[in-house]
Amino acid sequence: MEKKLSVNNLVVSFRTPGGKVQAVRNISFDLNKGETLAIVGESGSGKSVTSKAILGILAGNSIIEGGSIIYDGMDLLKISEDDFYHIRGDKIAMIFQDPLSSLNPIMRIGKQLTEAMLLKGKARQKASRRAFNETLAILEKTMVQAKPEGLAEAELRKLCGDFDKFETASIRMEQDYDSAHESAIEALDLAEDILFHIEKNAFSDQKYTILELVRLAKGSVNGYVVSEEEGKLQTLIGELKGVSGREIKENRDYPKTVEILNQMKEILKNALEKEAPDFFDMAYYLTFSGQPLPEKPMKELNAFLKDYTDEHFTKKFRQAAEAALKYSAKNYNEKKQEALRVIGEMRSAFLEEQLNSQSCQQAADACIRAVEASIDPMEIHKDGLAYTFRSSLKGNIDTYFEGIKKNKTASKVHEKQQKKYDRLVAKKKTPAWKVAPSTAVDLEVVKETIGHVIDRLAEHYQELLERAKQRDFARETDELLAFFKENASGVVARVTKSMAKYKALKLMEEVGISDVRKRYKQYPFEFSGGMRQRIVIAIALAADPDILICDEPTTALDVTIQAQILELINRIKKNRNLSIIFITHDLGVVAYMADRIAVMYAGKIVETGTSVDVFYAPAHPYTWALLSAMPDTETNERLIAIPGTPPNMIYPPVGDAFAERNQYALKIDFKRQPPMFKISDTHYAATWLLHPDAPKVEPPSIITERIERMKQKRGEANG
Repeated sequence: MEKKLSVNNLVVSFRTPGGKVQAVRNISFDLNKGETLAIVGESGSGKSVTSKAILGILAGNSIIEGGSIIYDGMDLLKISEDDFYHIRGDKIAMIFQDPLSSLNPIMRIGKQLTEAMLLKGKARQKASRRAFNETLAILEKTMVQAKPEGLAEAELRKLCGDFDKFETASIRMEQDYDSAHESAIEALDLAEDILFHIEKNAFSDQKYTILELVRLAKGSVNGYVVSEEEGKLQTLIGELKGVSGREIKENRDYPKTVEILNQMKEILKNALEKEAPDFFDMAYYLTFSGQPLPEKPMKELNAFLKDYTDEHFTKKFRQAAEAALKYSAKNYNEKKQEALRVIGEMRSAFLEEQLNSQSCQQAADACIRAVEASIDPMEIHKDGLAYTFRSSLKGNIDTYFEGIKKNKTASKVHEKQQKKYDRLVAKKKTPAWKVAPSTAVDLEVVKETIGHVIDRLAEHYQELLERAKQRDFARETDELLAFFKENASGVVARVTKSMAKYKALKLMEEVGISDVRKRYKQYPFEFSGGMRQRIVIAIALAADPDILICDEPTTALDVTIQAQILELINRIKKNRNLSIIFITHDLGVVAYMADRIAVMYAGKIVETGTSVDVFYAPAHPYTWALLSAMPDTETNERLIAIPGTPPNMIYPPVGDAFAERNQYALKIDFKRQPPMFKISDTHYAATWLLHPDAPKVEPPSIITERIERMKQKRGEANG
C-alpha cells in the first residue's frame, strides 16, 4: 500500500511562563493512500498539535525537539516556508473545528473560494514544466546507459528529442483548446448568471455584462469546442447585441434576450459535452506523419491516433523506458547493498554510553554519502526515508550535543533553585513555585532516536531489496508516461477569474449547498453552522489536495448536522481517493468512517489498530474508558466518566501517564512507561496488562456487552 505521509518519533513542546510543556512525545504513524486514520483522545492529548506540525502552522512558542514528517520525499519539519507554500493547501489541506473562525467575516464566500485558486495557478505551471524537463533529461541519460536491445544510442536520443518536440506541440494545441473550452465554460456560466438575475428582477450593469458574454461566446469557437454550430452561435451573438440594447431601454422582462440566451446555453452545453481530443497522440501524428487528420468522429479518431502513436513511437519508447527503469533499479539496488554495509560498519559509533562528537560526525557523513548515492532518480514516487535521512540524522546528532551544553546550564539553575527552595522550607515557608528540572534534554531519548533513524532506514532498504524481484516494471513504465502527460497538462493549466468562479460553484454543489449563485455572493454570517462547515470543506478541496486533515470538524454542530458532515466527508474521500486524518475526542464519531484508529493520551499514542481492532478488541484501559463514556442508545447502564484530569505535562509522569486515573494500574505503571506490545499485525497497545506476566484483566462489562451486541448485529447484517 502506498504511503502518503509518515510521522516518525515526533516530539513537540511549548515554552510557557510555567515551564516547557511536552505536548507530543515520540509518536509515529503512517497514512496510506485512500484511507482514513482517526486520531482520538481527550482535549490536550496532542492531536491538534500533531496536525498543525504536519501543516507547519504551530504557534511561535513551539519547539520541535525531534522526529520527522515525511511527505513526497521531503521532511516537512526541515523545509523552508517557500517550499511549504507549494504543499500547504495544495497537497495537504485542513478543516478546522470552528468554521466561523476559518472564514473572513467581511469577505464574500465566492471571493474566499477563488482566492487560493488564483494565487497558486502560476506556481503549479512552473513546477510542472520543471518536473517534465528534469525527468526527461534523467530518462534520456539512463536509456543510453541501459542500452536496450535493438535500439542504438542515436535512436534513443531521437526518441527523447521527438518526445520533447511533439509534447511541446501538444501543449500548444491543448492551450488553444483550453482557451476555447474555458471561454465556453465562462460564457455558459455568465449566461446562466444573467438569466438568474433577470428571473430575480435584479439584472444590473446590463450593457457591460452582455458585451462580456459576446466576447466569451466568440472565444469558444474552436475546431473541437464550438465547431459545427459556429454559424448559429454567430447569428445569436448578432441578434443578442441588437435585441438586448432595445430591451434594456424598453422592456424590463427581457423576453427576447431570455430566448436568445437559452439557445446559446444549449449550444455551449453541447460543446462542453463533446469528447476531448487526445492531444498527446494527435500532436505526434501531426508532427511526424506529414498527413492531415482523417475525418472521423472524435472517439474513433482518438483510437486511430493512439494506434498510430503506439506503432511509430510509444512501443519503442516504452521498451527503452522500461529497460532504463530496470537498469537503474539494478544499479541502485547494488548501491543500497553498499549503503547497508556502510551503516553496519558505522552503527557502533552511536552505541557508546556517551557519544563522541567527532566519531559521530564522521560516521554520520559516511552513512549519509552511502544513502544519498543509493537514491534512484528514476523512481517517480520519492523514497521519503532516503531523501530525509541526512536532515533527520544530522538534526538529532546536533540535538544531542547541544543538549549536553543545555543540561550543564539546567543543572546549575536547578542546583541554585534547589538551595533556595530548601532554605525556605527550613524556615517553614511553602514556596509557590517549583524547582526547575536538572536536565533540559533527555540525552538517552535523543540517542535512541538517532539509532531509530539509522535502523529504520536499514530495515527499509532490506525490505526493498527483498521485494526487488517482485517489482512490476511494466506498471512503473505506465506510471512514468502518465507522469509526463500529467505534467505536460500542468504546464497548460491556467486559472482565470471566471474559471475560478465556475470551479467554486461546482465545489459548492459538490458539498451539498443549494442555490449556489445566490450563496456565492453572501457573507459567512448569512450561513448556518453546518453550511459554513460545508463552505470550509469546499475551500479545502479547491486545490485538489492529496491529504485532508479534519480537526474536530463536527464538534460545534448538532447531532443531525454532524451525521450529514461525516457522510459528506466519506463521500468526498471515496470520489476523490483522498487520504484523511480525522481528529476527534469522540470514538463514536469515527465508528463507521475510520479505516485505522490511533488513540492518544498525554502526547503519546497508547493504542493503534484497525477500526475493528479498536471497537471489538480494545486493549488499553484508556480506550476502555473512552468507550465506556461513549453514548449508546442500547446501553442501559450508566455511562462511566473518566475520573481525575490529565497530568501536568510540564512535569510528565515517569511511568504510564494514565496510571493515576486507571483503576487497573499495576505497580510498574507508576515506575516505567510501557512499550508498544504487538497484539496482531495491525493492532498494538502500550499497556503493561499485555505483558506475559501481568494478571488477567477483563474490560468493564459495559464494553463487553456492547461488543457482543455489535458482533451480533454485524453477523445479522452479513448474513
